[in-house]
Amino acid sequence: MKPFTIELDNSSSRPLYVQLYDYLKREITRGNMTAGEKLPSLRRLAREQGISITTAAGAYNQLLVEGYIISRPQSGYYVAEVGSGAGGEGEAPENFDFDTYPFEEPEYKYDLSSFDFVKWKKCMAKVLTEHPDLLLSESDPQGERVLRHEISRYVYTSRGVRCTPEQIVISAGTQQLTNHLARIMRRMHIDHVATEDPGYLPVQSIFRDLGFGMTKIPVKEDGIVIEKLPVNIPSAVYVSPSNQFPTGSVMPVGRRYRLLEWARENNSIILEDDYDSELRYFGKPVPSLQGLDSGDHVVYFGSFSSTLFPAIKISYMILPPGMARIFGQIKKDYDQTCSKEEQLTLAMFMEKGYYYTNIRKLRNLYAQKLHAVLSAFEKYADGFVRPLNTRSGINITLQVHTALPPEELSRRAAQLAIHVSPVARLTHRETAALIFYYNQIPLEEIDSLIQAMVQSWRTGA
Repeated sequence: MKPFTIELDNSSSRPLYVQLYDYLKREITRGNMTAGEKLPSLRRLAREQGISITTAAGAYNQLLVEGYIISRPQSGYYVAEVGSGAGGEGEAPENFDFDTYPFEEPEYKYDLSSFDFVKWKKCMAKVLTEHPDLLLSESDPQGERVLRHEISRYVYTSRGVRCTPEQIVISAGTQQLTNHLARIMRRMHIDHVATEDPGYLPVQSIFRDLGFGMTKIPVKEDGIVIEKLPVNIPSAVYVSPSNQFPTGSVMPVGRRYRLLEWARENNSIILEDDYDSELRYFGKPVPSLQGLDSGDHVVYFGSFSSTLFPAIKISYMILPPGMARIFGQIKKDYDQTCSKEEQLTLAMFMEKGYYYTNIRKLRNLYAQKLHAVLSAFEKYADGFVRPLNTRSGINITLQVHTALPPEELSRRAAQLAIHVSPVARLTHRETAALIFYYNQIPLEEIDSLIQAMVQSWRTGA
């Protein structure tokens, strides 16, 4: 990655992001930046050039729109193949309205009390001082074995998942793991995937982009409608049965056995995303599908994204033994996308019991926050807002009785640094519901922020 030599003129009437866009476009069209070359991350570019992330994002997003660069999920920005006929060295037109593009990801609230950074720092320091030799070797494409061992212990005690470390694959996110899984499925002659509707779009996009046949299956109060799943063809179904995103529905045990029966009868597999299953505040959690399965038909996905902190991107999947053997044959083709230092730190964090302590802390904290959220809506919304799925997870669904479109409600919430997202982004069906992420709002700010948000939603409603 070559450093940029950019002279940005703060005194110019031409906005900084337009100047940056002009520079990058010239470098690409002149051939000074070649196809496939990695660009600095937004944060790095902003830091190196002394500009805001908004400025950097403004330039990158227009280059994306025009096809000069591409974005790869969890990897970054790269120069696109633009060919010899790509438009000259012209600059952005003077009347181009960059403000019509939503460049900046809103800065939402973050609750620093939700994680024990002191103990994490101790574990990281111990890895660096006592085991520096481990950092001098290449990372295992499957993930560090010491972390896979800790994960196998954790999922058995918490979710009844039965596996060995050899069945676990670690990566920087569910999307990377899905790419690995797709290659395994091809070798098994499975080329059709059913997904929940509404559901987690990134996974759907990956399978669709890789050429898999896709079927959207509606979700009801007891989970995905099993009766609408494909029959008589080997296929896969992606489900989040313990806390369906975004509806929060929970699949009862009887329906889970029926789903396992479907997999056996159709020589198919179930991709179980156990999304936020640790964060349940009322009653006992329902057993995982993997723990109930006796026929090796379930691939289990887990993530630490909700229980650590956002900068740590460590996810894992647990493969049935036969699929794990296939991955063993192809893993040499992959690099490990997780930091080795972070994997070793997390393994020590778990081995010392700190992770389990943090989970208990989060359950208590988030239960208090959920109670505060529901109380605030009851106090200020007066039937204007109806909260749904209020038993687990880090978000709830809202029904707002207003003529304002969901995107406008989301925008107004973002102005208060509150993360609210329209459910319509996750489904082809028409819905005005919203996803409200309350987990990172400091407990003491919940009441006043919800009051302000409801007031902003009532304006013009």
